[in-house]
Amino acid sequence: MNAKRKKIDYSKWGYIFILPFFLSFFIFSFIPMIDTVRYSFFEYYRSGLKEIGPNFVGMANYVKLLKSDMIKYGVNTLILWVIGFIPQIVIALMLAEWFVDARLKIHGTQFFKVVIYLPNLIMASAFAMLFFTMFSTNGPINAILMSLGWTKEPIDFLGSVWGTRSLVGFMNFLMWFGNTTIMLMAAIMGISPDIFEASELDGCNSFQRFFSITLPLIRPILAYTLITSVIGGLQMFDVPQILTNAQGTPNRTSMTLIMFLNSHLKSKNYGMAGALSVYLFIVSGILCFFVYRMTNNQDLDGSKAAAKKAKKEKRG
Repeated sequence: MNAKRKKIDYSKWGYIFILPFFLSFFIFSFIPMIDTVRYSFFEYYRSGLKEIGPNFVGMANYVKLLKSDMIKYGVNTLILWVIGFIPQIVIALMLAEWFVDARLKIHGTQFFKVVIYLPNLIMASAFAMLFFTMFSTNGPINAILMSLGWTKEPIDFLGSVWGTRSLVGFMNFLMWFGNTTIMLMAAIMGISPDIFEASELDGCNSFQRFFSITLPLIRPILAYTLITSVIGGLQMFDVPQILTNAQGTPNRTSMTLIMFLNSHLKSKNYGMAGALSVYLFIVSGILCFFVYRMTNNQDLDGSKAAAKKAKKEKRG
């Protein structure tokens, strides 16, 4: 009876289960990332049939990129992201609030969830080809506008800066607003109904409830949405690549940073591609840090104030 029971240690099974992930990450992500950083310090490209390098050149690739059109393509990427993200987050918040609000008594919410999420399942290449066909000078959109008498000549949507950028932003909005809506709905549903009932008893209207209760309480999900959207925006490639035939037309105003990176990879200039990848990594980290601080600044300030108050109480 007094014999000690043999203790069973299950921790080894946890390590065994997570081992495949770490092996896959190390082989397919970590090693290529380190290799990319290493290539960024070398001159390594192909000129015709002749392969140049790898020759160590230090920071020369980074300096060349700063003197190139990289900044311009970064501004293009930011503009295309803003055009798609602002309506995405606004409409996603509106839909999430409406679908979760029990007072509106919206029936068939599961059906609407499926419908708004469906565009997220369509491949970006299919979206781009569809919009390329619809908005071409001989496409159905121009045919409808001319038949209604709104225009006398076909509008060259893909030949204008505002037209191309608007189409890219609109496609990104369509593909991702459903996913954002589902996440925000889940966040709002996680708020206790008692809080909303108490706000109604206190006489809060819909706007006060949304801005004073809903938004502050779903801040972590908003931070996650913003961070993933920023990373996805910097990686924007497939839609403008297909829509503009990899040219970034007109006049490279829709050329993104990843399209610029792909042009270096296509020309076998691995040194410049590696340096540009490092720049993207650094910019992504900085932007995500600022987004996180902006969305969680109040929480940090509140925790610091509470800590100071606790210290004063202990001293007193």
